[in-house]
Amino acid sequence: MEEIPTVYLYSDGGADPNPGKGGFGVILNYKGHIKEFARGFTLTTNNRMELMAIIFGLKQLKKKSKVIVYSDSKYIVDAINKGWAKKWRQNNWFRNKKEKAINVDLWQQLLDLMSFHDVEFNWVKGHNGHPENERCDALATMALNSDQLAEDPGYVTKENAPKTKIEKEGDICRKCNTPVVKRMSKNKKINKQKSYYYKYYLICPNCGTIYYTEDAKQEINKNNTNTLFG
Repeated sequence: MEEIPTVYLYSDGGADPNPGKGGFGVILNYKGHIKEFARGFTLTTNNRMELMAIIFGLKQLKKKSKVIVYSDSKYIVDAINKGWAKKWRQNNWFRNKKEKAINVDLWQQLLDLMSFHDVEFNWVKGHNGHPENERCDALATMALNSDQLAEDPGYVTKENAPKTKIEKEGDICRKCNTPVVKRMSKNKKINKQKSYYYKYYLICPNCGTIYYTEDAKQEINKNNTNTLFG
């Protein structure tokens, strides 16, 4: 049986500011043969660059490999080594009952690649003299400062988020991907210029964004306004 090759993967990524222009650097080392890669993006985040760096490196491998990853991102190393990422996927990408996991597109890709390769994750302290980590940091910085920046299509902002209609409790907040919850209206003041009020509203427990729905709209009986809110 053919021996599985062992590859060392070093990576780093960042955004300046965060979110802002981003870049990542990757080094692959197989039996002393070294390849370096770097990519820059117009708008992204630190965590997305850290994830994308590892994903990019793994995608360069043409056959199943034993891959030893070194990253200064505790966000990634802990999520993998402590089993958090797999639990998020099992829970339909919710970190808990209320919070949606972030960067789902990249976590899905990373876990898929890990199901093919045998991947081991190790954390290294950043900016601490680790030669490969320092080199990856330099590659990432050069990439984000270059004139050839690509778009990160998976990065969702308030401006480019899909305008999913928020209609019921449990729908996902457009701003932060957290399920919204229902709250009954406590406002007993009636705007005489309107012919309706909202019996309840939907609110994001994470960022506080409020959504009003047609189902919550109640026509006002102007002949008996004292009984509107019981």
